Amino acid sequence: MSAFKVEKSYEEINAKIRSGEAVVVTAEEMVSIVKEHGPVGAARKVDVVTTGTFSPMCSSGAFINFGHANPTIKALKAWLNDVPAYAGLAAVDIYIGATEPPEDDPLNKVFPGEFRYGGGHVIEDLVAGKKVVLRCTAYGTDCYPGKQLEKEVTLSDLPYALLTNPRNCYQNYNCAINLSERTIYCYMGTLKAHGKNATYCSAGELSPLMNDPLYKTIGLGTRIFLGGGIGYVTWHGTQHNPKALRSDNGTTRRPAGTIMVQGDLKKMSSRWLKGVSMQGYGSSLAVGIGVPIPILNEEMAAYTGVSDDEIFTQIVDYSYDYSHGVARNYGEVSYAQLKSGRIEINGKQVPTAPLSSVVRAREIAETLKGWIEQRDFLIEKPVQTLPTE
Repeated sequence: MSAFKVEKSYEEINAKIRSGEAVVVTAEEMVSIVKEHGPVGAARKVDVVTTGTFSPMCSSGAFINFGHANPTIKALKAWLNDVPAYAGLAAVDIYIGATEPPEDDPLNKVFPGEFRYGGGHVIEDLVAGKKVVLRCTAYGTDCYPGKQLEKEVTLSDLPYALLTNPRNCYQNYNCAINLSERTIYCYMGTLKAHGKNATYCSAGELSPLMNDPLYKTIGLGTRIFLGGGIGYVTWHGTQHNPKALRSDNGTTRRPAGTIMVQGDLKKMSSRWLKGVSMQGYGSSLAVGIGVPIPILNEEMAAYTGVSDDEIFTQIVDYSYDYSHGVARNYGEVSYAQLKSGRIEINGKQVPTAPLSSVVRAREIAETLKGWIEQRDFLIEKPVQTLPTE
C-alpha cells in the first residue's frame, strides 16, 4: 500500500490537460498554496507546477549541418562570423560552442578583456534571423574535392540546427565575493575588492531543479521550455553532483545537479537565447529554460512549495579559495536575503546582484503555464530520472 494520500499518474494529468481541466500554477504561486492548504491539500488542488530560469549557461552550443556545396567539401576548419566551430564530425556537420571567441579577439591581453562577440552571439544572431558568414577550409578528397567555401547563411538556409547544451540549469550555485585587495573579473561577474559586493546566479524558488530536488520527475525525455521553443532533457549534465549538502526540505546548499538539454534551434527565439559578454572572462550564452513539475503526490507538492527563505547557498571567496580549490565558505545565506539586495558578510552589509533574471524566469514559468492551459504542451514521463548518486 502506498504511503501517499494523493496519487496521480502522468496519464491522468495529461488527460486533464487535454480536456482543459488541469490546474496549473507557477512555482511562486505554489508557495502560498502549500502554505495555506498543506502538501496534501495542495496536491489535491494542483496538477502541474511550472518553473523557469534565465541566466548565462556556458556549457551550451549548437550542432549545425550547413548542406553540401558544389563542388562538395569536407570541412577541416570552419568559422561562423569568424568564430571557430568544431568540424571534426562529418563533411558538413559542425558544432559551435557558446564560449568560443573569434580568432582575432585580443582576449585578456589588455586586461580586462571585453569579449564583445563569441559563439553565444553567433547563436543569438542565427535565431534572430540575421545573416552569418560561414567560412570553411578543407584538404580535398576524391569525393569531396572542394578546398574552400565562403557564403552568407541564415538559420532558415541551414538544413539542420540543433541546440545541444551539455550542462545547463545548475541546481543552486555559490554566492561570490572577493576578499582580495584588487577588483577581479570572473564568470560570476565583476567583484570589488575587500568584499564590497556579492553576486549570485539562481532564480531560487522558481529554479527548475530546486522544485524537484531529488529528481523524481526529471530525466531522460522530460519535455521542457527551451530557448522559447520545446526541448528535452537528454541526460544529466556534466558536473552533475547530486551528493551535495542538502537541507531537510531536500534543496541543496551547494552547487549540485545539472541537466543536458537539446531542441530544434529553428523553433527558438533570440529573446530566450542571448549572447553574453563577461568582462575579463569571456563570452557565453544566456538560456531560458522552464521545466514542468507534475504533482504526482503530496511529496511533489511539498517540494514545489519551498520558498526563497527556505533555500540556502554558501558564500565563497573567488579571489583565492575558488581558484585554488580551497573548500571554505564565509557562511550561508537564503535566496530571500540575496534577493533583498543586501546581505551581511563578516559583520558588514554588502550589496548583492543577480546574474540570473527573476523577471525573465517568472515570464518563462507563466509562458509554460499558458502552453499547458491551452493544451499545447503535455507532460512527458522520463524514461529514466536523473541519477541521485
